[in-house]
Amino acid sequence: MGSLPRILPITVIDSDKSVPSEAGHHHEQDAGTRGLGQPAPCSLYVQDTAINEADIAREMQFHRAMRPEQSRADAARALVVRELLRLEAERLGLADVPGAGQETSEEARIQQLIEQTLEDRVPSEDDCQRYFAQNPEKFRAPDRIRVRHILLAAPADDIAGRLKARTQAEKLIAELLEQPHVFADLAARHSQCPSSSKGGELGWLQRGQTTPEFDRQVFRLRQGLAGFPVESRWGYHVVDVVAAETGEALGFEQVRAQISDYLELQVRQRDLQQFLLELRERYPVRGLEDIEAQAE
Repeated sequence: MGSLPRILPITVIDSDKSVPSEAGHHHEQDAGTRGLGQPAPCSLYVQDTAINEADIAREMQFHRAMRPEQSRADAARALVVRELLRLEAERLGLADVPGAGQETSEEARIQQLIEQTLEDRVPSEDDCQRYFAQNPEKFRAPDRIRVRHILLAAPADDIAGRLKARTQAEKLIAELLEQPHVFADLAARHSQCPSSSKGGELGWLQRGQTTPEFDRQVFRLRQGLAGFPVESRWGYHVVDVVAAETGEALGFEQVRAQISDYLELQVRQRDLQQFLLELRERYPVRGLEDIEAQAE
């Protein structure tokens, strides 16, 4: 009962950064770096604080998106959040505190604001049990397959070389359909992978352990020799799925801590969004809707 509450990171929606980082990063960089001459145009305000286009442009590099309009909207939203939290910390008279590690004093101050505002609500046992029962597919050991292969290597930009590698792979598959017992010998003679010295054995693989394009294809294969070459950035592979195992269902006790952390984070995320809405009532924001509309 006397232990300190756990501090879980909270992420602003549409960002992969924690709130203090999102709210505070590069604030010191912004100060004193305004361009000389005419001020940058400004259409975004938080109460009486102007956030100009130069501020948004600097922030955009941290919010990559397919379209510049979306990047601009994400950057503007992050700057608004930072200013809302700064104003509230100022209103409450929170003193600057030294940051830990790479954390700035402003980020530490914002973290202090969040921790004293949001309740530490740990999910109950019933909440965790209910989530576990409603999402059984999420709680399984990973599927795995045991694979051996023969790599016919060819650079991605070598069209003639890749055509030759594919043709050779097809010939090897045809030979293995007739004589499956010679796989290890063919791997030793033809494969350009270090596994050639072990008969082409890659061992047991789980999803995500190989290059994405190879991973996607081999986990769709049935057990046995694939009837076609598998293409990857490295060339073409003759693939034999030696064995496959479906991940077993995990028991509640094995995942209880994971579920509890997830549910607590979701609650704190919702509380944070509600807190930001309340701050927007206290400190009116003007211009953000227009910027977001341009990103739609």
